[in-house]
Amino acid sequence: MQFGWLTLAHSPSPDEDRVGILEQLEQATEAEALGFDGVWLTEHNFTGESVYCDPIPFAGALAVKTSRVRIGFAVFQMTLRHPVRLATELAVLDNLSNGRIDVGVGRGSIFNEYEYVGFGLRSDDARDRMLESIELMRRAWVEEPLQFEGRFYTASLPALRPRTVQRPHPPIWQSAVTAPSFAAAGRQGMPVMTVRLGLGVLKERLALYEAGLAESGLDPSEQKRLRRQAAVWRHIYVADSRAEAEDHLAAALLHTRQHMNHARDTYNPADFKFDDQFLNPWTNSKISDEEGVRFALENGAIYGTASDVAGRIAEIRDAGVHHVLAQMSFGYLGHDQILASMRRFGEGVIPRFR
Repeated sequence: MQFGWLTLAHSPSPDEDRVGILEQLEQATEAEALGFDGVWLTEHNFTGESVYCDPIPFAGALAVKTSRVRIGFAVFQMTLRHPVRLATELAVLDNLSNGRIDVGVGRGSIFNEYEYVGFGLRSDDARDRMLESIELMRRAWVEEPLQFEGRFYTASLPALRPRTVQRPHPPIWQSAVTAPSFAAAGRQGMPVMTVRLGLGVLKERLALYEAGLAESGLDPSEQKRLRRQAAVWRHIYVADSRAEAEDHLAAALLHTRQHMNHARDTYNPADFKFDDQFLNPWTNSKISDEEGVRFALENGAIYGTASDVAGRIAEIRDAGVHHVLAQMSFGYLGHDQILASMRRFGEGVIPRFR
C-alpha cells in the first residue's frame, strides 16, 4: 500500500498564522522521515481554512528540505489560477524537487463561494473554466510554440521555461466525488483521488473508475497501475488508547467544523446555494455539530491505537483501496499531538503494509 500525508490545517486566528505555517513545514518534513510516500497539500483562501493558503511557495520550501517523498496537491482550485502561470510555477517546483510533483486538479471549492468572489469570479462556470485550464496547462508543458484560443483564455508563447523534469509533464490527478466523474477520469486515463466516502459507496465508485479505464485504450498494465494508485482521503489519528484518540479527534473536528461553517455563513454571498448532492451531516450547517462530528468519525475517520488503525487500514485494503491519503494535521490539534500521532502511524502502521 501507499500512504500519503495530507494536511488541511485551519489557523484559528491571523496572529497564529506564522507559527502554523512553520509547524506545517516541520510536520511535512517529518512525514518523509517516517516513511510516507507523499505529502499532499490543500488550497483555501482568506479565512485560515488552509494556513499557508497558497501551496506553491510552501511546496518550494518543502522541496528543498526533502529528497525522497513526492509532493502532491489535493487539489489546485483551477478556476482561481491562470493556467500558464500555474504551469510555469509547477515546472520550477518539478525542477526543485527533481521530478517529485503530483498535480491534483479540481474546479474549486464546492462550499466556499467567497473564494471565487475574492478573485472576481463566481462558481457558475467553474467546471467549464476548470476543463479549459487543465487543457491549456497540459499543452503549455508539451507544445513549442503554443497557440491557444479558448472561451476563457488566449495564449501565444514560444515555449514554457523551464521544462519539467517529468516528461511529458507531471502526473495530473483528477479529484472525483460523483459517479460520472469517476467514470470520466477512468476513460481519460487520469489518476484519481477522492474524499472521505464510505466503503460501500467507495467500492461502487472505484468499480466505475475501473470500467472507465477499460475504455481508455491504455495498456492493461497501465490500467492496473492507475487502479492501484487511486487515492482515498481519511482523517487519521493514533493515540495510546482508542478513547483518547476519539476524544482528541472529536474535539479537533468540532472546532474545524465550526470554523468552516462560520466562514461560509459570514462570507458567502446571499444568493449562493449549496449543491444538495454534496451535502451530508458533516458539510450541512443545518445539522447539529454533534451529529456532524459523529458522522465524520463514523464515515471518514480512522483512529485509535496503532493496532486499531492498522485493522481499519486492512479493511480498506480488502475493499480494493491501495493508496490512503492520511489527514493527520488539524489546525485545532496541538503540534506535539500531531507529531506523536504521525510517529505512531509511521512506526506502528506503515511497516505492516510494506
